[in-house]
This record gives sequence, structure tokens and C-alpha cells, in this order.
Amino acid sequence: MNEFDQFTKLKTEPNIGKRILAGFVDYLIIYVFFFIYLFAFGEPNSEGEYTVNGLPALVPIIFWGIMTIGLEIGLGATLGNSLVGLKAIPKSGINRNLTFGESFKRHLLDPIDMLFFGLIGLVTIKNTDKNQRLGDIWGNTIVVRNQNLTELKTE
Repeated sequence: MNEFDQFTKLKTEPNIGKRILAGFVDYLIIYVFFFIYLFAFGEPNSEGEYTVNGLPALVPIIFWGIMTIGLEIGLGATLGNSLVGLKAIPKSGINRNLTFGESFKRHLLDPIDMLFFGLIGLVTIKNTDKNQRLGDIWGNTIVVRNQNLTELKTE
């Protein structure tokens, strides 16, 4: 079976509940780290809010990159996606880990996809033929269940 045949048999589904749970898990970890880091290493400003300035301000951004892009290109999925049995793969349907560029594009648009409590992401997932959110469209990726990938390998 060639790669094109494999892709035509690969089934994409909205998996809305799983995708919401996966995003919630991933960003809960990122936000908890951010707030712990802010209170541990930040300094109160004149308004009583904590701030981190200079190079230490890059640490939360680097942590975000590791938790989203790094895990996706290194292990094949973020912690949330692994937990719910989902994997982002190239739109071509080839079962491989994403490249840095594909994963970076997917996650750079996370803030837009999550606007209005995720409404933008939900609408695009429901209304695209491959159940993609904006980040998936820009990164040329799709999200599939791990079970669907293992079924292809056994055929």
C-alpha cells in the first residue's frame, strides 16, 4: 500500500471532547508553571503585581516551547494528546512525528484557536473536511486517534 492509499483510508474525526481535554491538560501545566515561576522569581512592582524582566522572562516562553513543540517533535504528541490517545501528523497522512516547522505553526496559532473559550477552534474543526483548527491548517497537519494509526499498520 502506498502513502496515498494509506491517507485515503485514514479517518479524521472532530474528537472535540478529547481535543478540549488535551488542550486543557497541556495549558494547565503551562499556566501552573508560569504562575509558580512568576511568584518564585518575579519582583513586586509599584501596583503589587509580580513581574519578571530581562532574560529570565524568556524561561516561560522556553517552557511553553518544550511542552508543546518539543514534546510533539520528540515524542510524537504533547502530554494532553498522549493522555487522550491523539496524535498530530502531517496532512499527507504519513505516520511520523512532526517537524519543528509544522509543530511551531500549529502551536503559534493556539491563542487564536482558543479565543472566546475555544469557539474559533471548535468552529474550524467542525467546518473543515479534515477536522482541522487554524493551527492545523497553517501547519498542514491533522489530528487523528492513535487507534486509527495502529489499524493502518495492521492492514
